[in-house]
Amino acid sequence: MHTTIRLAALLLLVIAGSSARAEALNAGLPAEDLLELQAQQCEEKTTAPAPSLDALKAEVGRLTVEKEKLSTELALAQAAVEKELSPSKLNTLRLQAQLAELKAKQDLAEYQEKLAEEKALEEDKRTLDRALLKSSIAKAEVETELAEIRRIENATQKEIARINSGIALEKEEEEARNYAMSDPVYLTEPLQGRKLVMSDRRIALNGPISMRTADNVIARINYFNNRDAKLPIFLVIDDSPGGSVMAGYKIVKAMQGSQAPVHVVVKSFAASMAACIATVAKHSYAYSNTVILHHQIHSFAGGNLTQQQEWLKEMEEWWRRLADPVAVKMGISREELIKQMYAHASSGDWSEFGDNAQKLKWVDHIVDEIQETGTIKSPDVAPKAPGSGSVSADDGMEASAHGSGPVAELKAQVDEKGRPYMSLPRLNPRDCYWLYNPDGYFRAP
Repeated sequence: MHTTIRLAALLLLVIAGSSARAEALNAGLPAEDLLELQAQQCEEKTTAPAPSLDALKAEVGRLTVEKEKLSTELALAQAAVEKELSPSKLNTLRLQAQLAELKAKQDLAEYQEKLAEEKALEEDKRTLDRALLKSSIAKAEVETELAEIRRIENATQKEIARINSGIALEKEEEEARNYAMSDPVYLTEPLQGRKLVMSDRRIALNGPISMRTADNVIARINYFNNRDAKLPIFLVIDDSPGGSVMAGYKIVKAMQGSQAPVHVVVKSFAASMAACIATVAKHSYAYSNTVILHHQIHSFAGGNLTQQQEWLKEMEEWWRRLADPVAVKMGISREELIKQMYAHASSGDWSEFGDNAQKLKWVDHIVDEIQETGTIKSPDVAPKAPGSGSVSADDGMEASAHGSGPVAELKAQVDEKGRPYMSLPRLNPRDCYWLYNPDGYFRAP
């Protein structure tokens, strides 16, 4: 084996030259052979002059023969090597074959596994596609249904809006029918001949005069002053028996302190403190059949004699303070006023119709007509219940004087003898009934 390898290396050195021979020796020759070759190389380098052409040809021939000999020896050595290596090679080939088979089986298994995975993925993809398709179909159906629902909702909303618009329009029209279309007339001189033109700057004073009544009247006088201090304010007395002297005095002072002129209008009946308010006003009006009544202060005082004497002195002072302005307006003294009260009525309740009251200067003007330009709301509209909203000045005064709401409807009743009748409402003391009642069905309270 060693000899064969050595021969092969020598052949390579011959063919490839000195440097190739050195590389071959370095690759596998023993140390002694390597030293021999290196010495030979050194000897060749130091030899004498270059050979001739014939010598070179002879050397080439020799080398060629040696090459063929070495080729034969190399072939024989290769055959010997192959013979020595054949069992190992066969075993290696067998192992390589087994390895190739195993690799082929592994590749086949991997391929089959990959194929199965791809098939499963493909099936999953088909399942997902079917699910997406079903979802798309369901979504489209839902969107179609939603679109139909929206269409119905829109149509419903439009119909509701149309109905609401119609209802709102109907309410507006109904509300508009509850109000007059003309605007109030504001005149700095409201008396036009024998006609009084009143605006909505109107304050009602009805029923007994109390502190609450006075507060309501004063608040409205202040309000109208702040709105316009030049236009007149109308304090309208439909029916008032008078009341608290303190409350009445507050009203008188508010009238006197108002920048806007306060015009007092008596339509039906004004007595006592109400008559005093009308008489001391700078501007006052009444119908010819209006009744105005003046008398002395009336007391409900009790207590012992000393208390009554003390109260009498206080009442006399109030009477002086309130009666003097009335007497001055009439052009007489307070004593003459008292004297004439009892000269006209034993009770001292001196009442006069409006035209006579004008002569006595209880009122300034008698009118035949009063034009209420401020009444723009239909009287058929029910007033709001207490606490349900704002109340107008007139509504508030009417409520404080006569209670909340309109006069109660008269109802038929049955007496102890089983006879039906109807009780009439209480009249003003200066009023009377003019009523056809032959069977006594209507009765006084």
